[in-house]
Amino acid sequence: MRLNRFLAAAGFGSRRSCEQLISGGHVVINGHKTTVLATQIEEGDDVRVDGRPARAAVQLTILFNKPRGYVVTRSDERGRRTIYDLLPASHSSLFHVGRLDKESEGLLLMTNDGILAQELTHPSHGIEKEYEVELDKAFDFSHVEKLLKGIHIEGGRGKFERVRTIAPKKLCVVLRQGIKRQIRLMFYTLGYEVERLRRIRIGKLLDNRLPQGAWRPLSVKERGLLRDAPKKAVAPQKSHPLRQAS
Repeated sequence: MRLNRFLAAAGFGSRRSCEQLISGGHVVINGHKTTVLATQIEEGDDVRVDGRPARAAVQLTILFNKPRGYVVTRSDERGRRTIYDLLPASHSSLFHVGRLDKESEGLLLMTNDGILAQELTHPSHGIEKEYEVELDKAFDFSHVEKLLKGIHIEGGRGKFERVRTIAPKKLCVVLRQGIKRQIRLMFYTLGYEVERLRRIRIGKLLDNRLPQGAWRPLSVKERGLLRDAPKKAVAPQKSHPLRQAS
């Protein structure tokens, strides 16, 4: 196995960050420092990162239902509650795949599989994420076209893939981008305040029975669905048709 993949599987981060560890001279194999990215690891090799043994960890990926009021970070300099306060100590090494801001809630993936995390977060894969959005006032359906074509916001041009209305002040939106606070900023540009934002789907993963603050490991089938997600878009549910971009 290539060294960067081995380190990612051992929980040292994404393949890119592991390449930086290698290039920076932090990795020692069988007593010899290496900076060669193409190094292959064989069974029985003693691999260490800054003196820490690197062993292929038992891979774990969980689905976590983030409550409102928690920040998605391992520690917070302002003393705010973090998602790790809700997880057992045995899961403290898991890193989050993507983010939800403090006031947002819903599904969040966490894993120690650096390769999977890179696959899911790389912009080229464009995994769909679906959100329920509650606004401060009734939505004007004439704004759908702008949301689908794209709006200039801080961080780039944000656009939704699909939009549907659930109630006058409640919508469901699907996006593939990951611009910081994208949904809130797009609606704010059109004159709305987002009062509640909840992620309800990641790729093909849905779970409306998972309580807030709870988590569960993904099944083998679900991990397979995650890896298929970049290749196949999720079909809209028949009971809730989605407005498609032209």
